[in-house]
Amino acid sequence: MQYRKLGNSDLNVPVISFGAWAAGGWLWGGPDDDNAVRAMEAAIDLGITCIDTAPAYGMGHSETLVGKAVLGKRDRVVIATKCGLRWDCTDGERYFDTKGNDGQALTLYRNLRPESIRHECELSLRRMNIDSIDLYQCHWPDSTTPIDDTMGALLDLQQQGKIRAIGVSNFTADMMRQCQETGQIASDQPPYSALTRGAEKEVLPFCRANGIGVLAYSPLAQGLLTGKVSVDRAFPANDLRSTKPLFTRENRVKAVEMLEQVKPIAAAHEATLGQVFLAWLVAQPGMTTALAGARNEAQVIENAGAGDLELSDEELGKIRGLVEAGWPVQ
Repeated sequence: MQYRKLGNSDLNVPVISFGAWAAGGWLWGGPDDDNAVRAMEAAIDLGITCIDTAPAYGMGHSETLVGKAVLGKRDRVVIATKCGLRWDCTDGERYFDTKGNDGQALTLYRNLRPESIRHECELSLRRMNIDSIDLYQCHWPDSTTPIDDTMGALLDLQQQGKIRAIGVSNFTADMMRQCQETGQIASDQPPYSALTRGAEKEVLPFCRANGIGVLAYSPLAQGLLTGKVSVDRAFPANDLRSTKPLFTRENRVKAVEMLEQVKPIAAAHEATLGQVFLAWLVAQPGMTTALAGARNEAQVIENAGAGDLELSDEELGKIRGLVEAGWPVQ
């Protein structure tokens, strides 16, 4: 496994990190606690020593499972979690309606008000049974709260030792620029994969120029780049992919055709398609780590295999040519 420094922080993270969204069950067909905890434990043992979670991933459930997985291993793990997405109050900017794992109707609000951030931090520390959060990230921007107010609260938490580094997620280059006027951020977390390359326009260049790390979420396009999502696969209603435009039948047909052309590269490295696309992603300029989700040990083992896979410049270029030909930037 290769490791990289996260921006200008003192955190070192593996090029493949564990994305714990699916572990929480929310929008992923429900939780599977035993497999999720075993997957995270296996990840740590395989060198995937950064786990990214959030309170909203199962309304606290993912964080609780992370706490179980890191018990006795805390000193080996970089724990990244988030603030700013509330389902238990109505302050801030209304985001969308959803249902929890129990089927209860919920409304999510983007809330980065200082008092909310302080409250959420305490809850996250308690759920995971830890003393400090390594990377604390704003989950989504909140248009109702000035960025300098948000940064002020995060800097206070940092000074108190409750968080080590400050990060953001889904922030534009201009929003990050505003953050930097008040304090230093270590990272941004955008959606980024071979099929979703919008971050290459402004976010990655800004991060490279300003010493900001990049954690890419949905690096395998929520499974579409693994070759395991068939054209006719049906997703349950509580799986977000059931309504995602990326997963229309037409797009799945296109993906299968493209993946066929990448298979020779995978075969040459005795690797899976998922490993090849993870390796492709972490080789892109400005990238720090790919947040690869896993719901069981087998998926973790596969993801970890991408941690030392290096593609040639020719292979990297061929893959880019294939995805750009069939998938415009989005």
